[in-house]
Amino acid sequence: MQPPSRRTFLALGLITLTTACTGTAGTDAATKAPAPDPDAPVRLRAVAATDTLLSAYDALLATPGAQTALLQPLRAETAQHRAALAQGIPAASGTPTPGAPTTAPSTTPTPATSAALATLERQTAQSHLADLDAARPPLARLLASIAAANALHATTLGAPTDQPDPATTPTPSPSATATGTALPALQQALSAEHAAVYGYGVVGAHLPDDQQRADARTSYAAHQAQRDAWQRLLTTLGTTPTPAAGGYRLPFPVTDAATATKLAAHLETRLTTVYADLVADLPTPHRRTAATALRDCTLRAHHWGAPTTPFPGVPDPAPTPTVTPS
Repeated sequence: MQPPSRRTFLALGLITLTTACTGTAGTDAATKAPAPDPDAPVRLRAVAATDTLLSAYDALLATPGAQTALLQPLRAETAQHRAALAQGIPAASGTPTPGAPTTAPSTTPTPATSAALATLERQTAQSHLADLDAARPPLARLLASIAAANALHATTLGAPTDQPDPATTPTPSPSATATGTALPALQQALSAEHAAVYGYGVVGAHLPDDQQRADARTSYAAHQAQRDAWQRLLTTLGTTPTPAAGGYRLPFPVTDAATATKLAAHLETRLTTVYADLVADLPTPHRRTAATALRDCTLRAHHWGAPTTPFPGVPDPAPTPTVTPS
């Protein structure tokens, strides 16, 4: 993860105040306490939950016959989560290194199996999502990304994939606060879903009539449902939803099953970035919906073979090809 920019520090209220050391005015300014970070309580809760999770990984890794090859990479990603969450909190600034012991609250039982650890990963994700509305936009984006990573960890540890039925994708409740700057972000998400629906039509056409094609149909239906949900919300808010383009240019030729699955992974990875940004752009009543979409795209991207990342949707922003209107 790239070091946060100065703009990020400004957004988080983590400004280092510098003053001259001469004169009474300089002395007064130097002794003046900096303004508290409004996100500090949320960060502390998230760090505490992550410490419990790290302690559980350490306990399981210490058991005879532990699946080190499986657990160590997940533990390392969790340590990265803690480091990102602890930024700007002196009391929580120490970052556990891989293999370093951590201390979990005595009231929390330490999982002794992968299944119990998967359950704790999901509980940690839920605790992060519960704080979305209390966090400022940059931290809300980070919490949603880490919650998506927790969900992927749980699946990797053997938990069933936790995805909603596409037929029951909810329509976010309209709110007056969803107007203004949030509308362009919603329209962008809708445009991305239009492109995904088109892209999955291409994916399905190049897959054999087996489980892969069935999975593509499920993903296609999920993106149709999410597209329709955004359209309904925008219509309810009195805005005309952005229509689908007449055609789309694929980021690379799709000619067989291998390139079809590559396209599916590309579509889902691109959408994780869209939805991570949407969590930050939306007002609090709608953040959970965007975070759920981020989680679902993260799980589908992994299913189609996309490389994993500790922070789904918030990687180093390198330019990548995309499905664009032709």
